Amino acid sequence: MVSLNKNIMRTILIASYIMLIALLTYGLSAVFGYLNTGADRSKMLHTEISKVEQYLPKIVWQPLQNEGRPMDNENLNALQSDYLDAWYVKQIAYKTNKTAGIKDYYTKSARENLFNFIEHNKKNNITIESTTLNHNPNLEFFSEDGQLAVITDKHVIEYKRVFKGDSIIHETKETSTYKIVFLLEDGFWRIRHMVKEQAADLNSDFKNIVTDNLKIKGINYYPQATPWNMFGEQFSTDIIAKDFKIIKDVGLNSIRIFVQYDDFGAARVNPIKLNRLIQTLDVAKAYNLKVVLTLFDFYGDYSVMNWTLNQRHAEQIIEAVKNHVAILAYDVKNEPNLDFESRGKENVIAWLSNMIDLIKKVDNQHPVTIGWSNTQSATILLDKVDFVSFHYYEDLNLLNDAVISLKKHIKNKPLVMQEFGLSSYKGFWKPFGSTEEDQGNYHKLAQSIIAKNDLQFMSWTLYDFTKIPKEVVGRLPWRKRVQGHFGFINQKGETKPAFQYISNE
Repeated sequence: MVSLNKNIMRTILIASYIMLIALLTYGLSAVFGYLNTGADRSKMLHTEISKVEQYLPKIVWQPLQNEGRPMDNENLNALQSDYLDAWYVKQIAYKTNKTAGIKDYYTKSARENLFNFIEHNKKNNITIESTTLNHNPNLEFFSEDGQLAVITDKHVIEYKRVFKGDSIIHETKETSTYKIVFLLEDGFWRIRHMVKEQAADLNSDFKNIVTDNLKIKGINYYPQATPWNMFGEQFSTDIIAKDFKIIKDVGLNSIRIFVQYDDFGAARVNPIKLNRLIQTLDVAKAYNLKVVLTLFDFYGDYSVMNWTLNQRHAEQIIEAVKNHVAILAYDVKNEPNLDFESRGKENVIAWLSNMIDLIKKVDNQHPVTIGWSNTQSATILLDKVDFVSFHYYEDLNLLNDAVISLKKHIKNKPLVMQEFGLSSYKGFWKPFGSTEEDQGNYHKLAQSIIAKNDLQFMSWTLYDFTKIPKEVVGRLPWRKRVQGHFGFINQKGETKPAFQYISNE
């Protein structure tokens, strides 16, 4: 028994020794591998920065004619990446009053001023939401040892919103010039000095554009089988062509279609979806129909930190379509005033204003509007839109007075009733709803008011739909059923009584 116990103890000791040696060997090899390969830079960062997902200001380098050593593309790309990261971590720091990530992109002397500024704001309950929208850097100097670089960044467009607690106390948009000195430390291009040389208030000076003297008589359009998914896998130019022929034959001259932000790839626009959009414009051209292109459908995040992503999205869309003859106008956003309560009215309006600036910078030939959900909001940003658009789903007997009131405010700009209609659903989920006959009478009255007030119009919508995505009206069946019966053509493809009033011809 004693011999057996000794053997057991000996076995345990040997096994323990082998395990200890194995652990020590693994630890030493890991340390050796780390020292030979160098630290993973991404693991060194105090913040995880991915500009592709979070921050994409427009940046255009001037031709490289710097003093000192020539700059190669690899170093230039690294300098640009760290420069934009430095802006981004500073914006995060000013918004949160936390200093995480600052030391990765600013030298010790430079970050001291930033820390003091953040501490001051923190004590005074001040936060700053900010972003830069455009950069135009010029490399002035690159040292022979590759450790120092100097750039001048001209016409940097900055937007800032300063809060005291929850209240906005200052809002500004300006263009500035910066002189920046960088030092290469531990693989980072860190900012050593950053001096704002000049700044000026930036007031947009865009001319108002007319809609080519076209009086809009149109309709909001989705294919019947794929509402709110027009550019998906079932995309068909044959179906679109058939529908556009119907629209043209009844005397309409324009359509309104929608680009969904996430569906089209957000900041990196999906080329397949973009090609389908252009094919749609080609079909519209073939039937001599003009297109109001509504951007940012199903998008509701107006935070300043996301503006650069939103602007890159809009820029790609507009660059692709701006020379197409079918484009009539851009609608920045569908019913943005519905987000006033949940997102903040000031946030939404600031986003819209700056998006209009971006759109007109990319395309200064086509007019811009906003699809407000009612007449009460329609005069917001009146000085920036080229024509005023409103939606009307209220009592038609009040429409005439609402239009007269609007015209007193907008004076010299066109007025478009961009959405209106009545559901013909009356059934189990809404027993006191409207019939197809009621819908016909509605559109007959609507067209008489339109003619009386010389309104331009785009009705909702060509078809009744069987499938309504939950993102549109939620999951409740009574809301889905009502939404599915606004069309002039029913689910069987038959025209409804309202069809004879689809136009005022």
